[in-house]
Amino acid sequence: MAKQYWLMKSEPDAYAWEQLVADGTGMWDGVRNHTAKLNLMAMKKGDEALFYHSNIGKECVGIMKIVEESFPDPTAEKGAPWVVVRVEPVRALKHPVTLAAIKADPKLADMDLIRQSRLSVGRVTPDEWKHILKKSEKPAG
Repeated sequence: MAKQYWLMKSEPDAYAWEQLVADGTGMWDGVRNHTAKLNLMAMKKGDEALFYHSNIGKECVGIMKIVEESFPDPTAEKGAPWVVVRVEPVRALKHPVTLAAIKADPKLADMDLIRQSRLSVGRVTPDEWKHILKKSEKPAG
C-alpha cells in the first residue's frame, strides 16, 4: 500500500512542535472525534503527517512520521473507543505554511483542513502534500 499523508492538529500551548522535537517521540492522544479516530486507525507505520499548530499560530510547522500504529488511548476512560498513534519528528518546515495561505490557494481548497475545519486529524492527498511542502520552501507573502 502506498504511503499516506495526514495533518494532525495540536494547540501549541498544550503540545507544541518544539516539545515533540525535545521528546524525540510522542503519543498523539486526546482525540475525541469519531472521524479523527478513524483517521488515526487508518494510519500505517511510515505514513507522514504535517504538524499543525491550531488556535495559536494556525500553521503547518513540521513533518512527523507514524512510528507505531493505533492502540487504545491510555488517557481515555476505561472501555472508551479512543485510540492513539506514536509519532516522531522528521523535520521542521523551512517556513511555516499558514491557514490563511492554505485558504487562499485554490489547489488546496478541497483539503480536510478547509472542508472540515474542526477535524483534528485529517487526510492530505499526495498532491496537497507536495504543494504544501513546496509552499514551505519560500517565506509567506
